[in-house]
Amino acid sequence: MEGTSYYIVHESAMPSVLKKVAEANRLLSTGEARTVNEAVERVGVARSSFYKFKDAVEEFHNNIPGSMLTIVCEVSDRAGILSDLLQTIAQCGANILTIHQAIPVDGTAVVSISMQMLENADNVKTIIDRITSRSGVRRVRVTGR
Repeated sequence: MEGTSYYIVHESAMPSVLKKVAEANRLLSTGEARTVNEAVERVGVARSSFYKFKDAVEEFHNNIPGSMLTIVCEVSDRAGILSDLLQTIAQCGANILTIHQAIPVDGTAVVSISMQMLENADNVKTIIDRITSRSGVRRVRVTGR
């Protein structure tokens, strides 16, 4: 593949053709589809599009035991929010490795959390969704993998 630049793009900003190619790749890698024809028909993408992008797009959030994940959260400066975040991560089955919380500014604290995905951990998307839904959490970004 030409070039060396990579981007992490939120699903809502991805063109549907790329989402469909990623899904077709997943179907093929898991054995849910046995042929390219079967995979592209199931997801509704042209074979030419699949072949054009098949090596260029893949789902970021896989859940490999032992893999690392680093997130940055912007949270309200209220007592108990960090504890709630850590408890949520633990309930999802991830092992917290490092925590760094900056001094709050204008009622918002930035917290960086690195974690290891354990064998029975929820998938990354579920973990991010659960953290995002917590009271006082304003924003969550994946910054490392």
